[in-house]
Amino acid sequence: MLETSTPITFENFDEEGYLQANPDVAAAVREGRLSSGRYHFEIIGHTEGRRVIRTGAILNAGNKKMPRLADLLQWEGTPDRLSNGGYSCLPDELAEIAGVVPTDSVSQHDYVESVKNRIEKNRDKLFLDAGAGFRPVYYENVVNLEIVPYATTDVLAVVEKIPFRDNSFDYVISNAVLEHVRDPFSAAREMTRVLKPGGEMFVHVPFLQPYHGYPHHYYNMTKDGLRNLFKEDVEVISHTVPFYFHPVWVASWFLNSWANGLSGETRSSFEKLTVHDLIRFEVKDMTKPFVRELNEGKQFELASGTFLVAKKK
Repeated sequence: MLETSTPITFENFDEEGYLQANPDVAAAVREGRLSSGRYHFEIIGHTEGRRVIRTGAILNAGNKKMPRLADLLQWEGTPDRLSNGGYSCLPDELAEIAGVVPTDSVSQHDYVESVKNRIEKNRDKLFLDAGAGFRPVYYENVVNLEIVPYATTDVLAVVEKIPFRDNSFDYVISNAVLEHVRDPFSAAREMTRVLKPGGEMFVHVPFLQPYHGYPHHYYNMTKDGLRNLFKEDVEVISHTVPFYFHPVWVASWFLNSWANGLSGETRSSFEKLTVHDLIRFEVKDMTKPFVRELNEGKQFELASGTFLVAKKK
C-alpha cells in the first residue's frame, strides 16, 4: 500500500501534485489569479502546512495494477488511457445520461477498520471500490472506479455501467456513493453482476442526512430501501448502524447546519436551547447513557446511515 500524499517541501515540490492536493490553489491558477502552484508555494504555501500528491509513486503503483485488469475489462472498443495510466470508460454521452458534471469537489472517505483489514489480509483477492473518491492510501488489490480523474482513479466510469466482465471481483465496496447516482437500481445490479459468486459487498448509504452534493445528491435510503436494491441476488449477512451513523450524529449535523445559518443574537439564543449539548457532541461523548442505551429499533429509525454486508448467492 502507498500513502498518496505527503507534506510539501522545497525538495519534493511537484506542480501537478501540488495542484491536485490543493483545489483552492488549482482554481486560482485556472482563473488566472495565480501564475502557478509553484508561485503560491514560494510566496505563502510553504508556511501553511500544505501537502502534495505523490503522482509519480502512484503512477508506478498503478502500472503494476493495470495488467491485472486488462483481461477483466469489458468495453466497446479500446478504452482511452488516463494520464496516470488508468482506463477511461466515460464518454461524453454516458456522462450526460448519468448526470456527471465537472467538479472541484474532492470526495474522500477512509475505509472502516473491518474493510481495511479485509483488504490488507487478502492481497491475492481483487476489490472493486465503486465510487472510490480520492484515496488517501493506494492499494494494489483495490480497483478505484470514479467519475473524477483523481490521481488515484484507476478506471473513469459510472457505477450504472461498470466496464468489467461478470464475476470479476472477490469484493465490492460502495462507500457513500449510491445516494449520488441517478439510478441506484442499475448501480446495484452492476455491482452484483461483477461480484463473484460467494463474493461479499460492503455498502454504506445515508438515511437521515442533509443534502450534500457530489456533484448531486439524489436519494437517501431507509433500512428497507437499501435491502430492496439488492433483494434479488444477494444474501444479507449483517445490516447494522455503525457508530459513525448513529442517530446522535443526525441531530448534531442538522443542528450545526441550522446554527451556521444564523448569526449574532439569533444564533446565540438558538445555542442556548436544550439542543446545545448535541451541537457540541464529540466522539468521547458516545459513552453517555442517552447514546449507548438507544435500542437497535430506534437506531434504525433515526440512523444517519446503515452498513450492509452481503454475499452473492
